[in-house]
Amino acid sequence: MQFKQLAKGFIGVMLLTALAGCGSGKTSSSEKDTKEKLVVQFVPTNNDGSMEAKAKPFAKYLSKKLDREVEVTLATDYSTIVEAMSSGQVDVGIMPPAAYVQAKDAKAAEAILTSQLGDYDQETGLPLKDKLTNTFKGEVLVRADSDMTKLTDLKGKNIATLSPNSASGYIYPVAELKDAGVDPTTDAKMTTVNDIPSEITAVLNKQMDAAFVFEGARNVFASGFSDNDLFKDLKVLYLTEGDIPNDAIAVQPDMSKDLKAEIKKTFLNMKDDEDGAEAMSLWGHQGYEEAADSAYDTIRDYTKKAAD
Repeated sequence: MQFKQLAKGFIGVMLLTALAGCGSGKTSSSEKDTKEKLVVQFVPTNNDGSMEAKAKPFAKYLSKKLDREVEVTLATDYSTIVEAMSSGQVDVGIMPPAAYVQAKDAKAAEAILTSQLGDYDQETGLPLKDKLTNTFKGEVLVRADSDMTKLTDLKGKNIATLSPNSASGYIYPVAELKDAGVDPTTDAKMTTVNDIPSEITAVLNKQMDAAFVFEGARNVFASGFSDNDLFKDLKVLYLTEGDIPNDAIAVQPDMSKDLKAEIKKTFLNMKDDEDGAEAMSLWGHQGYEEAADSAYDTIRDYTKKAAD
């Protein structure tokens, strides 16, 4: 009997030891988190292939800052980054506002930061020195020699747009056209193109009468049009009345708090770091701030209006 009791006691101690070992393994999950590969994805502003090469230094930068392997991938369009977040293939998404809202509503993304962009003078279209903003406008570009002067002049015209998931390249201008009494889906001809440089080229070549782009697009893409002065050859027909929230830095909702904090800290410090500032220039970001998720509610309102 004494032997059996001793044996039971020994087995009990061994079980407690094993369970304690398992418990200690669980408490070190944050350590495991910091070592597993992190997949980051963003939507490129153009599809000329140059962004893939530029993404590699960014991956190296994040790997160093986060002390883990980081892979940076490019989404082919606005919908694929939502799908990637929803399927768990991507841990961090640098997400355009409408894409973020879709992923958020699918419980596949949580915004930890909002990007800051350089602000623009709405009269001249030129950047305002040292002025940052967390919102932007949708912009309608037409040729400088166009006789169009107001938004409703787009009735009956050929319009280059981005994906219907793009806030500035589709949702906001379409919604405000409808508010003005013009339904571009029936009263005009809209053609979806891959990126903003393609939209601009179509307008310059007179293949399209107008293009839906983001505010400041002429500044951002001027260097890619060496044969044109975009400020002389194009004019802004219209800026959306509605403000569009900037890109979200979004993570998987079930990511550990420690890892979320590390990612947030890394992005917040980028503007004070030469390599970080260079990485941010991939999207024109000039800084980051705490995300106010309610700021993205306007996207839902405009999306519904554009779809109705």
